Amino acid sequence: MTLSSMVVSRDWQEVGVLECILGGLHIGVDIESEPLKAREKLAKSKIDALIVDCDLNGTAGFLRSLRRQPTPSPVPLVIVSGSAGRNALESTGATFVFEKPISVEQAVHTLSAARNMILDGRLRYHRLPLNVPANLSCGSKAAFEATVTNLSQGGVGIQTGAALPTGPFRLNFSLPGSALSIRCLGKVAWTDKQGNAGVRFVQISRRTKRDLQLWLEREYFAS
Repeated sequence: MTLSSMVVSRDWQEVGVLECILGGLHIGVDIESEPLKAREKLAKSKIDALIVDCDLNGTAGFLRSLRRQPTPSPVPLVIVSGSAGRNALESTGATFVFEKPISVEQAVHTLSAARNMILDGRLRYHRLPLNVPANLSCGSKAAFEATVTNLSQGGVGIQTGAALPTGPFRLNFSLPGSALSIRCLGKVAWTDKQGNAGVRFVQISRRTKRDLQLWLEREYFAS
């Protein structure tokens, strides 16, 4: 899977800078020089980030139309402020703003932050199917085996024939294709009669959480 963006601009020098940086961040780019056509495209397709050059005629009405939508678009909105100046952009609803002339350093910083926001939103609800063994243990009781069937930032799905503890328990499993192991405390969120259960992470180290995030990102883009 890849991320996508739309740049609404006719300033080809600035567009070239944005295309180069977005490509380096593995974000596809659709260039549109007419705000009306951009609005038509947005109505028919899903994008992750919208970048608008406020020097382009028609962008004020274009931005107003976005804010009037019954369900506002959740995509990060990056504004290239141009001659209007930053103070005139408070009502646009932009998540990020940068000014012309676009510096590479500023654009990399801003677009990287936008990319992180997009990925966080996607991965928060994304569940990756898995089939890896796991060990579960609680207190002094003997550990028992389970199978991790899916994985997200916040927890796992497991399948086991054993009775699961009602309180927090230790969970240990390895991430396929890496030397990383997830060791954390989990708690049962739901179960069914077929031995399936959802487990929520209730205690996980900062380093493990970061390793998991990076691994999920890699697998997300590889799928």
